[in-house]
Amino acid sequence: IMALLTDPAPGRAEPWLDEIKKRVPDLEIRVWPEIGDPKDIEFAAIGFTSRGKAMNIEEIDGFFSALIAGPEVVMPSEYLPEVFGREISDTCEFKELDEASDILGLLMRHWNTIAATLHKDEVHVPILQKGENGACLGNDWARGFMLGVEFCRDAWGELITDEKQGVWMLPVLMLYHEHDEDPEMRPEPIGAEKREEIIVQMAAGIVGAYRYFRPQRQRVASAYAGETRSSPVKIGRNEPCPCGSGKKYKRCCGGARAGA
Repeated sequence: IMALLTDPAPGRAEPWLDEIKKRVPDLEIRVWPEIGDPKDIEFAAIGFTSRGKAMNIEEIDGFFSALIAGPEVVMPSEYLPEVFGREISDTCEFKELDEASDILGLLMRHWNTIAATLHKDEVHVPILQKGENGACLGNDWARGFMLGVEFCRDAWGELITDEKQGVWMLPVLMLYHEHDEDPEMRPEPIGAEKREEIIVQMAAGIVGAYRYFRPQRQRVASAYAGETRSSPVKIGRNEPCPCGSGKKYKRCCGGARAGA
C-alpha cells in the first residue's frame, strides 16, 4: 500500500488533492488524524501554524542533501530550527505533542531515506515543486542546499574551488544564482531543456559531493567511536551513525568497533 497523508485545509487542499487522484489513482489519501498504519505512508503534505518562514518540502530536500553529503555531522538540534524558520518553540504551534512527534518523525524518515540512498552510491532524485507554468524550476532546492553548505562553509569552499571536483557544484550554483540581485552572479538565461539537464546534473552532483567528503566523514566517525570508549554519552548506540549511512550507530560504525 502506498499512502499520502495530508493535513486538512478547507478550501485550499481540494484542488490539488483532486489533481493527485487523477494522476495517481492507486494512491490512498489519508486525512489527519486518521492516519492508519504509519508504515503505509510514503508521502506527507502536512501544514502547521508558523510565525517564521518555514522551509517548503523542496527546500528541505535540498537542505538535507547538503547536510548528509557534507563533511561533518550536524545534529537535529542544530538544523531543525532552520527548517522551521527559527527556534521551533518560537515559530510553530502544534495542536498536540503527538502532532509534533509525527512531523519530526517524518522529517527524520526523509533524512534517513536520503542518507541510505547516498550511502549505497545511488542517485537521490531531488524533490521539486512545480511552478505556476507547471515546470519544475529547482531554485528552492538549490537555496536549501546552499543553506546546508553554510554549516560547513570552509570545507564546501574547498570543493567548490577544486579544479577537478568543483564541477559537481556548478549545477546547484547556477540555479542558486539564477535570480541573484547581482547581475554578474547570474548565469546565462536557462531554457526548459537546459534546466532539465541542470537538474539531472545536480542530482549527480550530490553523489559526487558525498564521495568527495567520504574520507572526512569516516575520520569523524572514527573520532566519535574513540570518544565513546571513555565518554559513552558522546553518541548513543541508537542515534544516527555520524558516517552518514542513515543507520543506527550500533548497526554501523559502532558495531564494527565492538566487533573489533
